[in-house]
Amino acid sequence: MSFMVTLVHPPSPEWEAYVNSHPEATNYHQFAWKQVIERSFGHEGFYLAARDLAGDIRGVLPLVHMRSQLFGRFLVSLPFLNYGGLLCDSPEAGDALVAEAELFKGRLGVEHVELRHVEQLLPGLATKNHKVTMLLDLASDEKGQWGGLDAKVRNQVRKAQKSGLTVQVGGPELLDGFYEVFCRNMRDLGTPVYGKVFFRNIFKEFPENTRILSVFLNDQVVASGILIWYRDRLEVPWASSIRDFRELCPNNLLYWEAIRFAIGQGARQFDFGRSTPGEGTFRFKSQWGAKPVSLSWQYLLDKGSVLPELNLSNPKYRLAIQLWQRLPVLLTRILGPRIVRSIP
Repeated sequence: MSFMVTLVHPPSPEWEAYVNSHPEATNYHQFAWKQVIERSFGHEGFYLAARDLAGDIRGVLPLVHMRSQLFGRFLVSLPFLNYGGLLCDSPEAGDALVAEAELFKGRLGVEHVELRHVEQLLPGLATKNHKVTMLLDLASDEKGQWGGLDAKVRNQVRKAQKSGLTVQVGGPELLDGFYEVFCRNMRDLGTPVYGKVFFRNIFKEFPENTRILSVFLNDQVVASGILIWYRDRLEVPWASSIRDFRELCPNNLLYWEAIRFAIGQGARQFDFGRSTPGEGTFRFKSQWGAKPVSLSWQYLLDKGSVLPELNLSNPKYRLAIQLWQRLPVLLTRILGPRIVRSIP
């Protein structure tokens, strides 16, 4: 079967209908993420659809064009987020979308195209498997989930509960508190922070499927995370806590309450988000019983090109990270969004 690939522009109920009917679709295949990224970072999105002879969509590929003086020009599906990549009914539809992505690569003069897949390999493409997502299968009720936790994890949650910590779940009214903790944590990690507008736009596009969960000590937010769910999976893509309160175990309470919320929403899986195997966050998520699922980042490259390393774990950025960690949090809030918009 032959396919015609077209650009899809908003509004696009046919794109949404296709994504919502596809068994392998993820949250980030939804068309509204195009608006979130364009409005938050100014990067143009090219959303491609493979159509059969009747004009029906048989595959989609969301692409975002990123331009940076520091890192160059490239297309990503999708930047800033854990998933994206091809979603299609057949290898032939996928081939048509990849061929069109190659044409866009030449037309836009970009150095590479990055496709973020979950356990999906396209033969012949350069691939990195340096990251995993951590998935926890959920019990049908809170009691069953609690009973399945490691004893150490249960003790840490109890310690947090006995330390006077309280929890609130809400919407944009909790964004300021989340962002304060998020900025401080990102500074301590040496990572530029997203602008608050990014999170505002997520709430604007997904008001029914996004919440903030915050842990308080008296009136101060000491840990907070953003919860997003799609179908039967709830994800916490951004979560932070203040190191000064580590002994009170606010992070453990944050994730337990997020798991309780997920079960209450009828979710069957809890997605702890992206991690690097062996690192601290990987070990933390593993202790809850989460299992690693390989993320396959695949690339369309010019012949002879090496795989890109556009991330802050690259050793050549070590000095910049150390300098960033010494900056006042207020200054990182000003400078961070200008830098991070170019880091996919």
